[in-house]
Amino acid sequence: MTILPLRNKILFAAGGIGGEALNQSRNVWLVYFYAPPEGADGEAVLKLTTVSLLLFAGRFIEAFDDVLIGYWSDRTRSRWGRRIPFIVGAAPLWALFAFLMFVPPEGSSGAMTALYFFVALQMFHLFGTLVHGPYAALQPEIARTSEERVSLAAFSVYFGIGGAAIGLVGSGLLVDRFGFPVMAAMAGLALVTRYIGVAGVWKRVDRAQAPSRMSLRESLKTTFSNTHFLFFLPSFVFFLVGLTMLLGMLPFYVNAILESDNEGTWVAILTGVSIVAMAAAVPLFAWIARRTSKRHAYRVAMLAAALAFPVIALPGLIPGVPLTAQVIIAMAIAGAPVAAVYLFPGPLIADICDDDARKTGERREATFYGGHTFVEKTVGSLAPLMLALVLLLGNSPENPLGVRLVGPVAGLVVFAGYLIFRFYDLPDEGEQVVPVERERIAETLS
Repeated sequence: MTILPLRNKILFAAGGIGGEALNQSRNVWLVYFYAPPEGADGEAVLKLTTVSLLLFAGRFIEAFDDVLIGYWSDRTRSRWGRRIPFIVGAAPLWALFAFLMFVPPEGSSGAMTALYFFVALQMFHLFGTLVHGPYAALQPEIARTSEERVSLAAFSVYFGIGGAAIGLVGSGLLVDRFGFPVMAAMAGLALVTRYIGVAGVWKRVDRAQAPSRMSLRESLKTTFSNTHFLFFLPSFVFFLVGLTMLLGMLPFYVNAILESDNEGTWVAILTGVSIVAMAAAVPLFAWIARRTSKRHAYRVAMLAAALAFPVIALPGLIPGVPLTAQVIIAMAIAGAPVAAVYLFPGPLIADICDDDARKTGERREATFYGGHTFVEKTVGSLAPLMLALVLLLGNSPENPLGVRLVGPVAGLVVFAGYLIFRFYDLPDEGEQVVPVERERIAETLS
């Protein structure tokens, strides 16, 4: 079995830097760009409830193409293999619509602006799915052993943290200095790094991999009847919903709790603190996984996050301690367990794909990743809606109740995911099944 060289691991993992930077900057700034709070520098383009409903509707509608694109990729046969054609063709349009979301037409009515935003958002999601699904499905194909998968995941974690730092910290500084059109830089970075990742494994992809032969109905039924997948999936989605709520809350937090007009600078500082804490926690959770198992380490991280997220509500309520110090400590505590979001899902899904291949004789990574993303988006689309509803309770310095409640609500969501994941029991190790086509079997027997 061919071992993936270190250079190729690094290049493939580096391919996620730009995408992570783009996603995190969008998570922080998109709602704030269209519906800033009263007293902020920018003027509201749309109402907060309108933006939240459009985001919810867009994510829900768009989620249905993930499984279809995954199924399409699994059944594709080309001289570039089953995944690369999708990534190469869709990446430029994905980057383009990421930029267009932040440049609505000037002087348009509210209805036209809402329509523009919704169309740009849908196109961004569609081409993003065509890029991300096949790219994620490459991971189990190029990393064939458990050791390689953990190694690749570790590189991906640190590059993901680097991308998150660029998106969360860098975007805040750039927005303060140049304004929101600077999101073009994030889109360009996403495009370039994704192509770097593809180039890194161009010669390592098995272009002769047998396409799946299942019908769409059979493939979906088999995917969503895998018990390990059913216990992992909602736990990850709930973890992500809680995290997304916290990220979207940050600009409002700066305005209501810190009472600062420099939202971009403070968001950069607070996310920077969280990222440092997250990076420091990666070796700890990796050590727990080596000593016990990936599933146990993931459970520990989820429980820690459920307890840590509510701490964000405390700054300003503790006498005798400077407010800035309280906020920084709270962000560090909340940021540490987030390392698990980056470290464990990839290897866990790879294990699930192996389990499925042992049962079916077919490798259907893209369908599993598509199903995973489908549920993530349909349920995850509740995050901006939940955030908006909580913020309606108060998002100003005079009444910060809604802002303070976001952390506890996010903690409860993550705790629900922790309870579900306690039923996941797939072992870490397992022999990978690499199916071959019937013609190859016949040729070998003859």
